[in-house]
Amino acid sequence: MSRTRTTCPGCDRDDRVQAVPAVYLAGRDAVTSRERNRDGDMRTVTRAVTTGLSDALAPVPAPPSNAIGGVGLAAGFVGVASLMGWMFVEGALEGGSDPMPDFAFAPPASPGPDLGFLSWVAALALGVAFLALVELWRRRAAFASLTRGRHRAEELWSHGWYCHRCGTVHFEDAPGEDRAPLTLQRFRERVWEHGGYGHLAARQRAMDPARS
Repeated sequence: MSRTRTTCPGCDRDDRVQAVPAVYLAGRDAVTSRERNRDGDMRTVTRAVTTGLSDALAPVPAPPSNAIGGVGLAAGFVGVASLMGWMFVEGALEGGSDPMPDFAFAPPASPGPDLGFLSWVAALALGVAFLALVELWRRRAAFASLTRGRHRAEELWSHGWYCHRCGTVHFEDAPGEDRAPLTLQRFRERVWEHGGYGHLAARQRAMDPARS
């Protein structure tokens, strides 16, 4: 259901005033392009593109990075590869030595490569992978718990209006809030405080696209 356009309390005009949810969604899109990979073959790549203004008007903090999950996957790959290499080579060395008759002269066997270190590499890498995945799960669980009040933040956020001329936000028909124009940072602080994670607004500051 669309809402009636309101005037900006800063410039007292309505021609460039837009609801915050609409501005936020308009700045988030998926862009598909054709690129060459390392082998020179063409591939289709889809990337999420977000404008600075959309980021500044986000009703919730940015989720934790998944970089540690990539570290865990890489460590897991190294661990599995090392374990399989150690088991395969050790098995080949044990199965390849055929017993010789007692009367035959047996020359001294040449020592094979000592691959015992691969077992230690596998154990260490798999341990790192396990710890990385546990940490990733812990961060996601902590973020979900921290933002469990996001519905309250989004309720206030939905009453926000952004003026493209002034670069400010004001609330319209929001209980307990006046219509005074707010900077993007102050708007973020008010909204995030309603969600119970207002302390994060000082760490993840809303950058003004016009000044960045």
